[in-house]
This record gives sequence, structure tokens and C-alpha cells, in this order.
Amino acid sequence: MDIKDTGLRGVPVADTRISAVDGEKGKLIYRGYDIDELARYSTFEETVYLLLYETLPTPKELEIFKENLASERQLPAGIIRHMKKRKKSAHAMDVLQSVIPMLADFDDTARAGTKAAQINTSIRLVAKMSTVVAYWDRIRKNLDIVKPNEEMGAAANFLYMLKGEIPDKETAKDFDTCLVLHAEHSFNASTFAARVTASTHAHMYACTGAALAALSGELHGGANTQVMKMLLEIDRIERVEKWIKSKLDARDKIMGMGHTVYKTIDPRAKILSDISEKLAGRTGITKWLELSRKIESVTKAEFKKRKGKEIYPNVDLYSPSIYYVMGIDPDLFTPLFAVSRIPGWCAHIIEEKFAEAQPKAVIYRPEAEYVGRYCGLEGCKYVPVKERE
Repeated sequence: MDIKDTGLRGVPVADTRISAVDGEKGKLIYRGYDIDELARYSTFEETVYLLLYETLPTPKELEIFKENLASERQLPAGIIRHMKKRKKSAHAMDVLQSVIPMLADFDDTARAGTKAAQINTSIRLVAKMSTVVAYWDRIRKNLDIVKPNEEMGAAANFLYMLKGEIPDKETAKDFDTCLVLHAEHSFNASTFAARVTASTHAHMYACTGAALAALSGELHGGANTQVMKMLLEIDRIERVEKWIKSKLDARDKIMGMGHTVYKTIDPRAKILSDISEKLAGRTGITKWLELSRKIESVTKAEFKKRKGKEIYPNVDLYSPSIYYVMGIDPDLFTPLFAVSRIPGWCAHIIEEKFAEAQPKAVIYRPEAEYVGRYCGLEGCKYVPVKERE
């Protein structure tokens, strides 16, 4: 099988015990648990525990774990000073890519080789990622930072740090479910980047930096921001059909539609659509949900007519309408993806380093076929620079 130019789609490169994606049936499993069940009954903290420890916690274990997470939210003073020196126009993903590796300077066990130390570092990363994003949003807006509230859950605390107001329970729960839905998704680009880096035995912060770099691309984590830009550009329901047709005529992608793995609707998209509907009902802000659903229906109809194929919404179509109604700026949507995905990255980094699903740990080293200039076995004749015309 020639796998060149496939982006390794459909090519197993390792075994994993963390999550499974069934693209044909539209199923997503975390450590054996269906995402529908976790979205309905679990919380972000419990999901983080599941991903890191491979099992659901007892009530006491969850209580202690939540306390540990809450106690690690605050950032070192040196990190805050660094953030305040950044240009206010810096993108939050660029800030994350500089700040997260710096956190290794404040973690005495960052380079420790034990699994226990790696889990402790994971807890710190999960706790601090949301603080970095919230702090940066306030710093760039010349607002006072809002320190973490250890009495709040992860979702409510993030919204509190971002806005300076305690969110209502329904909004906090909806946001918590969004975090659960984005927490893990097998060997996507950012996770694979983290695992490749982990295979070199780089420390957790460096591996996370690699994942953040991959996530920043608009074809991966940046897709949700592009969806919101699309919604803002279209603006009105009556413009959707013409806009979609013009994009398809130009052979452009419709962001939020289609997936490289799912051959049916992304299970996360179904849940996010329901959350967006509930939120629209509570707030009375229905415009963005209605636009998203119209984009879905028109794109599906046009694809069927033009290509004879089905296309379905992915996780990025409905999350923007949720975040935007919650008052979150579109350029924070990708950083929010990182806030959600950090436990999945950490679980994969640990699994890679300790070969938990493989016979042994091995560094990734694929090959490439050279198609550049060739002058025979002897190589090209080198001409000294002064003799070149």
C-alpha cells in the first residue's frame, strides 16, 4: 500500500488504550466509555481523571483530585510578568506556545522519569492552561486579572476568570460539557505531534508545546475560529445559500462540515447542537444557531446534488455559536480547544513514554523518498562560489 500523500489517514502507527473513533458508526470512546454517556453524566474533572488514571474515580478520589486541580490553577509571578510584557496584539495561541514551555522552569519534577511525576505534571498543566488563557484575555484588554476561585469547578472557574462574574449553573454546565467533548480524539494532528515529541523523551511541557503548535493551524484547532468568521460574514439566513454555493463553485472548504474520519455525523456535533439550542432558548440569542443549522442543511443538499455524496457537520460547526453567545471572543476559540484537549495530550504523552499500549518505547523515524536534484551516484560537482557565473 502506497501511503505517501495520504497524511497517514487510515494508517495505524501505534496501539492506544486511551480512545477509539469509529468513523463508520459515528462513535467516540474514552477509555471504554461512550462520549454520549460522559457528556450526559460526567464532568470535566472526572473525565480528566479517567484519561490520566484509566478508570473512573470513587467519590473520595474525585474530591481529592478536584482539590488538587484547583490548588494548581494559579500562575507563578514570573509567568504573569512575562505575559504583561507581551504585545497586546499577540494571539493567545502564540502566548500559550511561549508560556506553557516556560512552566517547566517552575516544576521541579518536570524531568523526573516516573509515571507518578508525569501525572503530577499533567495535573499542573490541566489546571494552569485555562488560567493562562483567561489571564491573557484580560491583560490584553487592560483589565485586572481575576484570580482562580478554588471553590468552583473547572468550567465555572474559567468563565469567572474570563469575565469577572460568577456564571449561572446552566451556562457553567454547558461549558463543562463542551470541555468533556473536546478532551480527547485519538491520533489527530496535535496529539500525534505530542506523541512524536514524547518518543524522543522530551519533557511534558515540550511535548505540549509541540501539540499547541499543531493545534494553532486553521485546518486543525483553528477551524472553530474560521467557522465563527464564516457566521459573521454571512450574517443573515437569506444569504446562506448563495454564500455556500459560491464557495463550492470555487472549490473551497465549508468549515465545520466534513471530517477525515467520520463517515456520518460527528457524535460531538449532535451534542453541541443540542447545547447551542438550549443556550439560545435561555438567552434569546438564536441567530448563530439558526445560521449554523442553515449552513448544515444547505451544504448537505449541495454536496448531494453536486457530488452524489453525503457530508455531515463536525465538532467545529456548533461550538462557535455556543462560545460566542457566552461572550467569548472568536480568537479564543482555538485556545479553548487547548484548554479542553490538554488532558488527552497528557494521557498520550504518558502512554507513549511508558509504552503502555506497545511492546516497547520507540522513537518515530519515518522515511521520505528523495525527489530532488540528482547528478548520479557521485553527486553534483561542487563549484566554488567565486567560480560560479
